[in-house]
Amino acid sequence: MSTTTKDLTKPETATPRRGCANLDARIAAIEPIQARVGGRNQLLVRVETEDGLVGWGESGLSSREVAVSEVVKNFEGFLRGKDSRQIGRIWQEAYRSQYFEGGRIITAAMSAIDIALYDLLGKRLGVPVYQLLGGKQRDMVPTFASFMADEIEQSLADTRTLIDAGWDCVRIYPSGFENTIFNPRASLQRTAETLIRLRETFGHSICIGIDLHHRYTPAEIASLSNMLPRGTLDFLEEPIRSESPEAYEMLRTMTDIPFAIGEEFSSKWQAAPFIEKGLTQYMRFDISNIGGFTEAMKVAGWCERHYIDLMPHNPLGPVCTAASVHMSAAVANFSWLETRQSPVENLGFHNRDIFPVQAEMDGPCYIVSDAPGLGIEINEAALRASDVGHVECPHLSRPDGSVTNW
Repeated sequence: MSTTTKDLTKPETATPRRGCANLDARIAAIEPIQARVGGRNQLLVRVETEDGLVGWGESGLSSREVAVSEVVKNFEGFLRGKDSRQIGRIWQEAYRSQYFEGGRIITAAMSAIDIALYDLLGKRLGVPVYQLLGGKQRDMVPTFASFMADEIEQSLADTRTLIDAGWDCVRIYPSGFENTIFNPRASLQRTAETLIRLRETFGHSICIGIDLHHRYTPAEIASLSNMLPRGTLDFLEEPIRSESPEAYEMLRTMTDIPFAIGEEFSSKWQAAPFIEKGLTQYMRFDISNIGGFTEAMKVAGWCERHYIDLMPHNPLGPVCTAASVHMSAAVANFSWLETRQSPVENLGFHNRDIFPVQAEMDGPCYIVSDAPGLGIEINEAALRASDVGHVECPHLSRPDGSVTNW
């Protein structure tokens, strides 16, 4: 048997490693694009690589698009030239390279970039994004639909329309939701009457929730709970603001109605106390605010450990919707995805002149696209030609003139 002695005096030739940066996959440009679609501005982020491949993301911080756009431009300065496939590393660099890290404006920008990078990677590999997340757990993504609760008879009619179209979960907005002068007591009384009628009429074959849009105090929420027969509501969404987990701990002792919280969260750290202390029974994070796929999947896994289902926030345009559908298809712990496209509500956010190919619905469910990336197509000329003007969220006051939450 012959043996070969290695000559340690000669330098070794480096062997190329799989996964090293490919010049064609390097980020060439990151561009924020604001567009008015329906009655709301959408902030899309376009990421292009050296080989001309394009991925799309969307920011979820409505009415603060200018601020988020500037952060995106700032990020481009140090992300240009990076390997677009190193998504997790890019996320960490964008987050940890800021001394004053985090905050909703920064993570809204990061979310849009992260979503675009997943879209790019899926297109590069020729696979849908859900495959990058571990594959499909479900073939269709069920949704809940929403309507205003100002008129009881209209609420009953809207619910019947949705049930007939296949929906098994509806969410109402409280009475007086669109008024600029918000009277919480009048709103709660009228809303309670509507909820009671809905449950009496349709029984327990349908899930009924309400989005309180953090307009009330813990005492007012307790009052609403006391107005309702036990079992009337299946979930209370965002009853108060999320800055204080301690306030939610107090509120949790006042009612046993399940909470749906999380659309304001911009990181896993914000979500942590609500998950660990059982302060939410449905996780409502928004993939366009929480940090994109990278952060959303971490929070989803954390929720699964605590048997908390996802009910993702999805009030934006087709890019956010497509990303939410892929994420919802890939997780085990999931109940419903929010939709703003139903027989009783269509706000025009999914304009087909701008978004000719987008996530499609089959009755109350989104179809999970098998096309590469997010599975959407954007008419850039129409997007760039759309009117852009600042859309400010409504500024509300109570009857005494004091400012309150929108």
